[in-house]
Amino acid sequence: MIALVTAISAVAVTKNYGAVRAVSGLDLEIDAGEAICLLGPNGAGKSTTLNLALGLTKPDKGMVRIFDHPPNSFFARNITGYAAQDSDFPPNLTVREILKLVRRHYRRPTPMDGLIERFGLSALADRYTGGFSGGERRRLALALAFAGQARIVFLDEPTTGLDSSARNRFWSYAKTFTNSGGTLVLTTHHLDEIETVASRICLIDQGRIRLEGSVEQIRNRLGQRRVSFECEFPPDLSPVSKLTRNGQKWQFLSPDADELVRQLVQSRISFSNLEVRDVSLEDAIANLVSNKARPT
Repeated sequence: MIALVTAISAVAVTKNYGAVRAVSGLDLEIDAGEAICLLGPNGAGKSTTLNLALGLTKPDKGMVRIFDHPPNSFFARNITGYAAQDSDFPPNLTVREILKLVRRHYRRPTPMDGLIERFGLSALADRYTGGFSGGERRRLALALAFAGQARIVFLDEPTTGLDSSARNRFWSYAKTFTNSGGTLVLTTHHLDEIETVASRICLIDQGRIRLEGSVEQIRNRLGQRRVSFECEFPPDLSPVSKLTRNGQKWQFLSPDADELVRQLVQSRISFSNLEVRDVSLEDAIANLVSNKARPT
């Protein structure tokens, strides 16, 4: 059995900005090789958590460590990469020049040709960045995050602005990176990205972790399935935890989908397009969060 190595640890971390408590007693441990997604509403504390792990800000209370080193230490800075949500670059420098500049800050930089190819920058390598589209800037920002053969990479909304081809290419590389022992910490609003990349989800709200687990664990905690069909008006069916309607299409969330379908058939009403499937990640998170009482 392979022993797990803790890449990032946060213990009882609190951070205030004036009267606003951005992070409140947060405890988090991330193992090497994990891809963890920090999920939550705007203002939940996700960005502050990233900044604390990057050493860009210090906690008021508690402790953060990167492989048991302070986040702002030379050791930690040399093994981490970061792509902010919004990135801008000197307009009179080329992609190759910017990559070369950033690679010089690392002891073991990633080979230039590999970066250019991996992030789809071949056609852009000798172009000035002034006038780049959002997607082109995003590809460069991601390349810079991996320019130093980092062991930990922090990504804030990594695929915003990317087309489907570039997004799929990044997802594939993200899996390769974590399979080789690298650690990813990302925030994203794209649920398909979470399901594809993340090995664990941490839902943060009001500066605390409210819910965590793998995608499958979170779905299983809801313990329900989605039943949908088309008819004019459905019979009374149970057990049902949620009902939605779009025209003549009815969708039910139920802890016992088999019983729901039996009742539907026995009712002898005319229906069509019956479908029974697992709930989406969005359904699972929304229902679990709504059932958790928030502290006063």
